[in-house]
Amino acid sequence: STALRRRFWRVHTAFRDGRETCSALHEATAPLQNNRATENSDWTDSLASCLDLPCRDLRSTILYQEYSDVAINREIQRQQGKEPGTEEEGLRDEGSDGTPSPSNLSPSSSFRSSRGSAFALWQDIPDVRTSGQLDNFSNEERKLQEAKFELVTSEASYIRSLTIAVDHFMLSQELAECLGAQDKQWLFSKLPEVKGVSERFLQDLEHRLEEDILRFDVCDIVLEHCPALRRVYLPYVTNQAYQEQTYQRLLHENPRFPGILARLEEDAICQRLPLTSFLILPFQRITRLKMLVENILKRTTPGSRDEDTATKAFNELKKIIKECNSSVQSMKRMEELIHLNKKIKFEGKIFPLISQSRWLVKHGELLEVDTQTMSISGSKLKLPTKPVYLHLFNDCLLLSRRKDTWKFMVFVHAKIGQLKVKDLSQKLQGISGFIFHLQLCEGQQLKHQILLKSHTESGKQRWITAMFPSDPREDIEQASENDDISQVQCIKSYQAQEHDELTLEKADILHAKTITSDGWVEGIRLSDGERGWFPKTYVEEITSRSARLRNLRENIRIKCVTQKLEGED
Repeated sequence: STALRRRFWRVHTAFRDGRETCSALHEATAPLQNNRATENSDWTDSLASCLDLPCRDLRSTILYQEYSDVAINREIQRQQGKEPGTEEEGLRDEGSDGTPSPSNLSPSSSFRSSRGSAFALWQDIPDVRTSGQLDNFSNEERKLQEAKFELVTSEASYIRSLTIAVDHFMLSQELAECLGAQDKQWLFSKLPEVKGVSERFLQDLEHRLEEDILRFDVCDIVLEHCPALRRVYLPYVTNQAYQEQTYQRLLHENPRFPGILARLEEDAICQRLPLTSFLILPFQRITRLKMLVENILKRTTPGSRDEDTATKAFNELKKIIKECNSSVQSMKRMEELIHLNKKIKFEGKIFPLISQSRWLVKHGELLEVDTQTMSISGSKLKLPTKPVYLHLFNDCLLLSRRKDTWKFMVFVHAKIGQLKVKDLSQKLQGISGFIFHLQLCEGQQLKHQILLKSHTESGKQRWITAMFPSDPREDIEQASENDDISQVQCIKSYQAQEHDELTLEKADILHAKTITSDGWVEGIRLSDGERGWFPKTYVEEITSRSARLRNLRENIRIKCVTQKLEGED
């Protein structure tokens, strides 16, 4: 009935948001528990059972920041082959006392916080458990339903955190009084719109659960909501640079802001999490949502209608993320060029630096080995060095000398296609450090040559790979399902500090192409082919050969089905 559905939604929302006490929730569900004659009786019984928590303060519901972290840690275990049991042992094992083994539960259920909050597996829902149908599900079918259920429960947790970001921080009267309208807009952007779209998304997901708790699907709902997700996520993510700048400026220039913010963050509702962890949620969620759909896609039957729907949803989410990244990247690149144009001067002819098709790939200082003023001291050859600054763009390289701290005078430049490099892996006598020889040509003529030295192996290798990048897809796409390529997995998120580095999210799997002696890795992410450098301490080697082959097999399958769909379109 319509009235019953409305009451169900109100109760479920209250449970999710934690705005009502246990007694209020029990009072609200009383009519549902008494309405045994309705078609929804089984589901409302399950809800009432789930709410039978007299000692639990619902305001302590786990926030998305913790929920997501535990879920990703579980995915890391699975992808590294460290998951307890084997693929054939079933979704969960039982301990000696007959209770489910926590090690084999999904991320949403295995976590139990210090505040007593927990999330249930799909198969732990009373209606599912008492249906008598679980034995008819194969192990793979159970995993598929759990993957779908994980998408729903994580969205509920996400909205819980968004509600705090909007209601507790953005709508704070005290905070509003110390912020100007423009600062508030830049700091919070379209956060209420993001929350509104996500709430409607979750409502549709939960209605689907209500309709068929045993054989529900979610990917068609994801696909249906993708236009709305794009509409709010694109402007929010594009505003990221202004959001970060505004936050830092307010901390340093607005005397009232730090104190008010500290008081808001100390509130128990935030669970000791800072405002920044709430503001970054939409960036994290859209990426996580793609991963959740990808996990569903991995478990669908090849060639089935479910695979087709999951593939379409996965492709649409990929497009949204790509568009978000492109928007942010384009804005940052142009701002960077305008900034550099004020600092870089050219000897002789004018070089138009600002171009829509140009961006900075890498920059930094190396040492030029001066072979013209060499000297001999005892039995050793001494070659003096002097600093030279390199600005490498996607289409050209500039070599310059510093005029002062942040001014550069370019003495030679060349197009990327006119560069030649030779790695001098053996140390030259009398020279410490890591050396490579660089030639800049113009047509077939040598324009300039220089001997460059770095203090670290990674410094040298990063410059060489930046100047001569190979196609990152070659190594992965040429690998078949039976090939074994070295793999590492991100165990701690890493934010790129330089242009040639790769931002990593926990659970990312990468082909480790190069590992230097000073602890840097050049990797290619399997999921999107993005390539870059990152510290070795942020990843862990996947030592299980079977896990590496499975990861590669899953990656190849995802690429095949997405490319097939793109070809049909």
